Amino acid sequence: MNVRQVLPKDAIPSIETPTFGTTYIGDDEDDVIVVDAAPPKAYPVRILDYHEIVNDVLGVGDEAVPIAVTWCPLCGSAVVYDRRVDGEPLEFGVSGKLADDDLVMYDRETDSEWKQSLGTCIDGRHEGRQLTVRPSAVMTWQSFRDRHPDGVVLQPIENARSEAASDDDTPASVDYDDQPYAGYFDSDGFGLAAHRTRDDTRSWDRSDLEPKTVVLGLESDGEAVGFPLPWVADADGVVRETVAGTDVVVFATDGGIHAFENPGYEFEPTAGGQFRAGSTTWDGTTGEAVDGRQLPRLPARRLFAFTWQDDHGPDAFFG
Repeated sequence: MNVRQVLPKDAIPSIETPTFGTTYIGDDEDDVIVVDAAPPKAYPVRILDYHEIVNDVLGVGDEAVPIAVTWCPLCGSAVVYDRRVDGEPLEFGVSGKLADDDLVMYDRETDSEWKQSLGTCIDGRHEGRQLTVRPSAVMTWQSFRDRHPDGVVLQPIENARSEAASDDDTPASVDYDDQPYAGYFDSDGFGLAAHRTRDDTRSWDRSDLEPKTVVLGLESDGEAVGFPLPWVADADGVVRETVAGTDVVVFATDGGIHAFENPGYEFEPTAGGQFRAGSTTWDGTTGEAVDGRQLPRLPARRLFAFTWQDDHGPDAFFG
């Protein structure tokens, strides 16, 4: 694992006191990271590009669950973690380091460092410890709004400053209308060198997948399986598989990819991201049936193929 300091610590500021509302500043096709809560919450990538980590809490009182909503733009990796270790909540910030081009987080309680895509502590008091992945989904703002009319969305940070808004390592004033990684996402290259348009870009030696193919990664009991979005789309939008003894179903809908525990149904695609099984129709984005039944969403990592391969090797893909 190649770990290097790229930016000053906290040059990209995490969010510690998030606020939510019903009005969104961006576009209908913007991606948001969605967490099931009461009400459901959306964390826009447009905002996370400038902050990368949101320290939030789901629920109140004894039922409260502290979470970290994390996003690495270079790796396209959206992962939500339970941020408790040994029952105590940690608060995460952006270390300014990269590990294999992936965000390295640090916790402010012990200054331990954590690889974002894995949720593993790579240095410090908690070295070797693993954060627990929470169920989440990536979908467009329009999909979230249509499916969760009672949902709320993360609001911009007033007077925010971030290195992502700057041409150098010094934080600058944030304009959330700008998308600092748009050129990177449109380019063929991947990793920090590609983002900074340098010549020392990384190589990719496989032809079945592009390095920035979107993958949904499932891990359980030491088994890791990545489901590339185009492969699932080519299979009529639905794949059934068993991961560490758990039957799963993976749907490709509306440009997104979603995984649920499968009670044993044979799903057949219909139209508009809907699938027929068990005498009813299911929404592949939410896992909800017309008759009110709900498939349990699985804890998953959404990320680029090159990062999944960095973490788990070239054979850790479905099929």
